[in-house]
Amino acid sequence: QARPVESGGGSVQTGGSLKLSCDVSAYTRSDYCMGWFRRQAPGDEREEFADIYRRDGIASYADSVQGRFTISKDNAKNTLYLQMSSLKPEDTAMYYCAAARHCYTLRRNNAHWGQGTQVTVSS
Repeated sequence: QARPVESGGGSVQTGGSLKLSCDVSAYTRSDYCMGWFRRQAPGDEREEFADIYRRDGIASYADSVQGRFTISKDNAKNTLYLQMSSLKPEDTAMYYCAAARHCYTLRRNNAHWGQGTQVTVSS
């Protein structure tokens, strides 16, 4: 089965910006919820920090990224985005794109996962 495919990771200095993209072509139903997770160290759990409904674009954020990160989507391109600004060293993590039928399912880590893209923020 197809899975989300992330791109756009890399290295940036503190205070910088980075934009991630995710191909979500396999998840075109209007009731899908799509989101971003991150794992800051091997062995850590993946932390869900932003999600958005495909149908209406209503987004939710964790406090740790509120005001700095913006999740968005382009349904015509079947692409999910994450614009990250004011990056901090603690944002260093493997970032994963995910999709699920509903956001409450996504938030329970029950989702279709991408392979992840590394973001490194240096001080």
